[in-house]
Amino acid sequence: MKRACSILLVGRSACSGGSSWFFRIGATRGICARALAAWVLLAALGVVSAPLRAADLPELFAERVKSCVTVGFLVESELDRQPVTVLGVCIDAGGTIILPPSAIGPRVPVSQLKDFKVHRPDSATAYDAAYLGQDALTGWHFVRVEEKVRAELVPLTAWVRRGTAEPRLGEEVWGVGLRGKDEDFHPYFLMSRVSLVEPMPQMTAIAAAEVAGPGLPVFNRAGAFVGLALNSFGQDFTLFSGQDRSQSVVLVNEEESSVFLLAKEVLPYLGRIPRNVSGRPLPWLGAFGLEPVDPEVARFLHLENQSALVVSEVLENSPAERAGLKGHDIVVSLDGRPLPRFRPEQVLAAYVEREVGRHKPGDVVPVAVLRDNRRMELRVVLGDEPKIIREAGRRYFERLGVTVREFLYGDGVARRIKIADQAGVVVDFVKPNSPAAVGELAPDDWIREIDGRAIKTYEEAIDALAAIEADSNRAEFVLLTSRGGDTAVRRVKLQ
Repeated sequence: MKRACSILLVGRSACSGGSSWFFRIGATRGICARALAAWVLLAALGVVSAPLRAADLPELFAERVKSCVTVGFLVESELDRQPVTVLGVCIDAGGTIILPPSAIGPRVPVSQLKDFKVHRPDSATAYDAAYLGQDALTGWHFVRVEEKVRAELVPLTAWVRRGTAEPRLGEEVWGVGLRGKDEDFHPYFLMSRVSLVEPMPQMTAIAAAEVAGPGLPVFNRAGAFVGLALNSFGQDFTLFSGQDRSQSVVLVNEEESSVFLLAKEVLPYLGRIPRNVSGRPLPWLGAFGLEPVDPEVARFLHLENQSALVVSEVLENSPAERAGLKGHDIVVSLDGRPLPRFRPEQVLAAYVEREVGRHKPGDVVPVAVLRDNRRMELRVVLGDEPKIIREAGRRYFERLGVTVREFLYGDGVARRIKIADQAGVVVDFVKPNSPAAVGELAPDDWIREIDGRAIKTYEEAIDALAAIEADSNRAEFVLLTSRGGDTAVRRVKLQ
């Protein structure tokens, strides 16, 4: 007759460095005692996991909420102070908090970011915080909260469990959502199952429904950290009108997300706290417009079993140009490794960008390319990226109703202007109903002349516009501008 076992949990003995669980196994019918005893031993050692009781979830939830915060700040523009509220997670005992890349737009200068405040869930108390900058590799924005609240926050790393497996298809995962300010950022529970795990290029999971607020952690049933929620992907819906007509619309849930980076794509980068608010240094390659190789071209070049990227353009005076990279080269290897395969193939360009971002200016990066059906090995010495838009000098002229900023290297790339011909300034903001608006100036207009005088530098433009604004008797001034390749003379009337 087959015999099995019954198991009684007798007790637990704590000792230095760990604890021991004691079981009593007795004979019963239906299943082998040895097999069940082995399962119990494996579960105790953490090799397999026992089903979590639903009653455990409220306790786990209450603990893990302590890592979650809401961060509010103001974007001070020429016209007003726009409040912004985003979700973040504490990553260390020093009160460092990471925010999603989308928390602050790439065009917003740091000088316009004001009054950072951190709120704990279920609390109306606001704590002062300082903006530390954005990391170029992860895109995360880093904030540090004042010292008096740090002890009440639990770092994300407290929920890391050694040996935790990556979430699998169908596995239950859960996380935290936070309500709005008028509800004191009250936390609520979200749960779903993993429906897809894909490299995009980072290993990313998509759940069947929302599992956390963007920027907040995701856990498995046992409460171990398994990922960090991204901004949710847009979903296509068909909208039917009263006339039975339909149209396709894309809806994005801004408060909750079903998409999360796996823990292995998060934990190694928590220490990338920017050295300064600009996030510098910023490693720079200078290959522009990388596109996946057409499948037919790939077959012709015998690249069916690996990925490759075509270089559309090599930027002037860039590290790529100095290394000998040329337009139409086909990149097949980076850092000594063949380019991996991704689906969709467009993800490959993001992979190369991230791989470059792992380096620092001055690093040598081997790049293998195909040119005229010959393989060439190049060595690129990465540079520090030229000034980007959020670093540009800018100034607002109230009477004129316009903000102008420096003409940057990136402006020249967008307009296909060689470095030697780059001059003038770019319109950054136009106040509605102002003289600049009536004169039909628009953001991104390139100002090349002011009152017939060619403008070579940002400083020359500032001096000229400041003199015009200070002259109360001035009736108008004239600008030579370029927009979309078309040049126009614009008269701005002041009276």
